Amino acid sequence: MRRATKISSAAVGLAVLAVAGTAVAANQDANDWPYAHHRAASYTLAAVGDIACEPDDAENATTPASLKCGSPTLGGMSAEFATARQATDMRPDAVALLGDEQYQVGKLTDFERSFEQAWGGLKVLERPAPGNHEYYPYTKKGDNEAGQNGVGYFGYFNGHDQAGTPNGQGQAGDDTADRQGWYSYDLGNWHIISLNAECGSDAFEHDCSTTDDGLLGRETRWLSQDLGANRRPCTIAYWHQPAFSATTASTAAVPASAPGAGGTEGAATDAWWKLLYQHHATLVLNGHEHAYARLRPMNPDGRSDPAHGIPEFIVGSGGEAIDTLAGTPGAYDNPNVVTGQDRAFGVMKLTLKPHSYSWDYEPTLPGPGFDSTALRYSDSGSGTCG
Repeated sequence: MRRATKISSAAVGLAVLAVAGTAVAANQDANDWPYAHHRAASYTLAAVGDIACEPDDAENATTPASLKCGSPTLGGMSAEFATARQATDMRPDAVALLGDEQYQVGKLTDFERSFEQAWGGLKVLERPAPGNHEYYPYTKKGDNEAGQNGVGYFGYFNGHDQAGTPNGQGQAGDDTADRQGWYSYDLGNWHIISLNAECGSDAFEHDCSTTDDGLLGRETRWLSQDLGANRRPCTIAYWHQPAFSATTASTAAVPASAPGAGGTEGAATDAWWKLLYQHHATLVLNGHEHAYARLRPMNPDGRSDPAHGIPEFIVGSGGEAIDTLAGTPGAYDNPNVVTGQDRAFGVMKLTLKPHSYSWDYEPTLPGPGFDSTALRYSDSGSGTCG
């Protein structure tokens, strides 16, 4: 077990997260948020993914109406505004975005006309990970949109030139041939890692091997080095597709009842879970499945391991749509699912202390077809690290 890292008393406020990934502190009055309203040794991390509907505009005229903002089967603009308000009310020090920030293929104009409208006020605090909708084409449900391979995602979060070409570096990490947006940053005693699981894309040359010289192999070696160099006692890692599923709309051919990871990306993250387990990581956060679920601490085989396992939180309830959890409370198909909800949108609040954490999840807006009873759900608790 690593010895705890002492936090300097000068670290009394987080003003902005630097590109290199360290927290930049600034002295501010307790009532002066944004963005420096934390208690020296305590940080608030808001976490959610799967957020913004595709705008109903001329550029998306050929997209079926059922897939755009305004569709009665989607959360729409009202849902993304509701979750953005919920996150803002947390007065966070950072916002972990768990992928699929913008549907259907994450074009820059879609980010600007949808995601930005609701979540733009938190942009300086947002630390994103990409999802499949930022990389892959979308050819389902009558749609036929080309994949963006992260261009719109990086253009929005990292900025771009006049021609729309993304900057090579920024808050979403590096956008280069050798590195596609994986990075790490620190909040006090916490080391936090954002990863890119979209290995089935053109950008990764459709190579999901974690051991060859492809992009995912390089990312996995980077993760090993990053974890080895870390001296902070508490670690969070997040990426989009969960290694272990909770819903009937899982990534994979492997059902939620199976103990192991499924799908191309989920299987690729097996290697990540092994590294994180080896280095005693505290938490893994994922999106992709449009629901909330908390899973028991698990070993790399996806089996319950209360002593040394890593808990997984799936927080894909950012506003775009709702999926269905596999099974029912007390009898979920994946036996490691402790609790979950699939009737409303919401953001998870993590409070990070030097050697402990707590979580609090409450939905903020009922999903399509559900009424206010969906808001009665809550899940909260605490754990230790280091």
